[in-house]
Amino acid sequence: MPRPKHCRRICGMPARTYFKPAGVPLAVLEEVVLELDELEALRLADLEGLYQEVAAERMKVSRPTFGRIIETARRKVAEALVAGKALRIEGGDVAMERLKVVRVFRCSDCSHGWELTYGSGRPAECPACKSRNIHRAEEDRGPRFGGRGGPGMGRGGRGFGRGCPRS
Repeated sequence: MPRPKHCRRICGMPARTYFKPAGVPLAVLEEVVLELDELEALRLADLEGLYQEVAAERMKVSRPTFGRIIETARRKVAEALVAGKALRIEGGDVAMERLKVVRVFRCSDCSHGWELTYGSGRPAECPACKSRNIHRAEEDRGPRFGGRGGPGMGRGGRGFGRGCPRS
């Protein structure tokens, strides 16, 4: 008898939960079901470009478990694309991660650090020394891919799961 599945952390619900080939009536399509944790694994590994170890930490699973999840997810998506099947996203033993509500900034001149809530805009200067040489704290930034942003990361930042905690 297999061990029970542990709850996996996801950062948000997808905007769309059903994809099908254009021009094919729904009644004649076979479906492939992609679970929410599998979609989250695809988002972390393929969209954000995280290493499996880091992505596994985010989902609160072991690295080997993450490897099995991402392998299954990729196989299901490939099956839907190659065989022309519909892809339905639903289910799975998941828990929604709380959204991060603050950003951490640091002054490059005096090393002062402070937090601001999302939506409050970028600070103009350091509150301690009034320097304009400020940046997001390294621990508060997402993965770097060389240059600005990364794969699939347009002007808006993180895409699906935006604001997801990095712990």
